[in-house]
This record gives sequence, C-alpha cells and structure tokens, in this order.
Amino acid sequence: MEIAINTRFLLPGDKLEGIGRFTYETLRRLVQQHPEHTFHFLFDRPFDERYLFGANVVPHVLYPPARHPLLWLTWFEGAVAAWLLRHRPAVLLSPDGYTTLATRVPRVTVIHDLAFEHFPQDIDRLTRRYYQYFTPRFARASARVVAVSEATRQDIMSTYGLSGERIRVVPNAADAHFQPQLAPEQQATRERYSAGKPYFLFVGALQPRKNLVNLLRAFDEFKQRTGAPTKLLVVGRTAWQAGPIFEVYRHLEHRRDVHLTGRVTDAELTQLYAAARATVYVPYFEGFGIPVIEAQACGCPVITSNCSSLPEVAGGAARLVDPFSVASIAEALGELHDDAPRCAALAALGLQNAARYSWDHSARLLWQAVAEVVEPESPSV
Repeated sequence: MEIAINTRFLLPGDKLEGIGRFTYETLRRLVQQHPEHTFHFLFDRPFDERYLFGANVVPHVLYPPARHPLLWLTWFEGAVAAWLLRHRPAVLLSPDGYTTLATRVPRVTVIHDLAFEHFPQDIDRLTRRYYQYFTPRFARASARVVAVSEATRQDIMSTYGLSGERIRVVPNAADAHFQPQLAPEQQATRERYSAGKPYFLFVGALQPRKNLVNLLRAFDEFKQRTGAPTKLLVVGRTAWQAGPIFEVYRHLEHRRDVHLTGRVTDAELTQLYAAARATVYVPYFEGFGIPVIEAQACGCPVITSNCSSLPEVAGGAARLVDPFSVASIAEALGELHDDAPRCAALAALGLQNAARYSWDHSARLLWQAVAEVVEPESPSV
C-alpha cells in the first residue's frame, strides 16, 4: 500500500518540538512496524537523512518551503494536491493539523489543539484567518481526525460540530530517556544551573499561551513572601509575541533569580527535570502538554493548570492551579517549596501516570486510524 505523509515538521537539525516530536516518534514506529507498505514522506525543504526511517520510505521535496500562510496555501492546495493527483496514494496522513482540500485521496489529519479559536489574539491576523477558515474545512474533509487528548476531541466536536465517531484519540508520550536521576547527579545539575540552590522549572516556547507573564509574577510573589533562595529556570526558545514576557521579566524584583536558558539538549532537559523542586507548566490552553509527563517520567512533581487537557494528562498526579490567577500559582509554589512529603507523593504518582503513555502505543493507535480509512474492516487496537 502507498501511504503519503506530510512530514513538513521533521525539520533539519535538532529542532523538534511538540508537533515535530509527535511526527518523529509515531512515524519512526509506523515505518518499522509496517515494512510491507511504502511511505512517501512529503517535505517542504531539503531533509535530514535521519528521518528516512527505513528502506520503505521514499522522500519527496515539494516547493516552496511553507512557513507563511500564503505559502501554506501554495504548498498544500498546489504542490501537495498536484503530487497526490500524479501518484494517487491510498491515504494522506498529516500529523500537523494541515492538509489539502484539493484532492479526492482519503485524509487522516491530526489536530493538536484549537487554541486559535479560543484565544485568537495570541496569533497574527493572517495566520488566524488561515486557521479559522481552513481548519474546520480540513476536519470535515478528513475521513478520520486524530486528537491528542480527549479534551481536544471534545473541543473539535463542540466547536466544529464533527461527529465523535470520526475522531480518534492518539496521545503524546515522554521519550524513553526521561528518567529519574540519582541524588549526586541532581546536585551536579543544581550546581551547574542554579548555583547549587533549589529551583522551579518551566519548559516550553516563550509565547503568550504558555502564560509566562503570570508565572513570572507568581514567582516574584513567592519570593517576596518566603525569602527562599529558590530560583526559576525558564527553558525554551523565544517564539512569537514574547515582548510582554520580557517586559515583565525586566521589572521583576527578583529578576536575578530567574534564568532564561534558551533551548537545551534532550540530555540536559532530562537532568533539569529530575533535579527540579517542581516543574511549573501553567498555560491557559493546551491540546496535550508534553512537559507534564516528561517531568513526571523524571520523578519531578508538577504544578499545572486546571483547564483544557492538562488535568486529563496529569492524571490526578499534579498540583492544579488557576492559570489566570497569579495568587493561585504563587500559593502552589509555596506549598511545594515547603512540603517535602507532598512533593514526594506527587513524584511517585507522577511516575505511575507517565507510565500510562508510550510512543509505541500511540503509533499503534495512529495506524489504526489510518487502517480504518483504507481497510474498513480492520479490527480495533
């Protein structure tokens, strides 16, 4: 069987984030688990050879590189549609929420969240118009839609009126290298990153939805109240509309205790999770929230939001807060700073919760969604 896959988010170099990580981990397994099928990977730029996961992968570079709404339109409705017309695969799998309307090839489309519907102010006008016009049409044109959480599935159903029978849930997972570290390794990490002091950790791109403005204010409030030597490490690249984040950062009373590390390697990230007093991940909207289970897999207590998909993903193993309330976040920081038994309990529960997720299982679920389209009688997982 010939299967076409939009691999636009398999970026060259070490640049995989949420959607790219989902794409990489699930496709690597699909290719290896199904050598009887041919997978046509559709890239929008020269690709990294490490993404050719098996002899049954055939790469294609379709131009132009699509990183702007007008180029998305050109690439999906032009280049991809023309390729599908020429090659006529059995199905087009698109792991990044985008697909094409200009084809009769059956489509399976992964939608990671509908944040742009609920918080449209967080993205620029042209991108917002593209998402709001095309995403509901992509969903309705797809034979199967894949959501990364039950919360996202429900959101797609209620926002777009799509039948739940057409939507499958395929969650993210934490990579195998996210594991607890021994006490000496944890102390070495603290010496390297926080001058040996305890620290709270945030992981994610610096952009409005991640709610760093409220987290920074809450950390300042926590420091003012407790005088604790604890620091805050912010790990992630600067993304879009980050100006207000840096404005708040510049005016923090305890700015010297906040360290912006930028991106780090996977090995460094594992060390940072494992040695943290707690990971604080409090976006006001999230389709899944991979940092929650990455932290839990490392034995790190988690503070996260009480909305969207995050309670579902955290599985009762996190301290939930109101992300819109600085006081709520600051209170949780104080609780986990002072209550070692509570931290230990959350860490133990978190390890159990993270074990519910695996990329192997997610890949099988994704394949089942594809199989339902091309092999309607295929048994469920």
